[in-house]
Amino acid sequence: MIEVLRKFWGATLAPMLQRPKRLQVAALCHRTKGDDTEVLLVTSRDTGRWIIPKGWPIRGLKSSEAALQEAWEEAGVRNSKATPAPIGTYTYDKRQSTGWDMPVETLVYSVSVNELSEEFPEAHERTRKWVLSREAADMVAEPELQMILRQL
Repeated sequence: MIEVLRKFWGATLAPMLQRPKRLQVAALCHRTKGDDTEVLLVTSRDTGRWIIPKGWPIRGLKSSEAALQEAWEEAGVRNSKATPAPIGTYTYDKRQSTGWDMPVETLVYSVSVNELSEEFPEAHERTRKWVLSREAADMVAEPELQMILRQL
């Protein structure tokens, strides 16, 4: 009987009680240096861990355009283009002010960086750093994002 209840919980009831994942968009900003690809990482505002620029979709903008907006606000990326389709996705749990975690699925858009501005909206709140893509994979916490970075 316990096994029947466990199967029912795992296959039917638990999935029904889960909250749906929220959606974010991210910009995987990169440049080529010789034979190497470098990725632009920024620190998160709350914990200071290394991330790629990301945020919530913006009404009136395509997802790729919203990812570019996040790249500008969080990293100072200017005059660059994002791929029209995401190059991958990753999930993570976003900690809320209430203390609860919210599951988030993040669409990742490739952004070839042409220009960086020293002045941008979150310049005083974040640190940014160019690193080799394989090093970036070791610096970020999300396993699915690590896989995307290792494939560059």
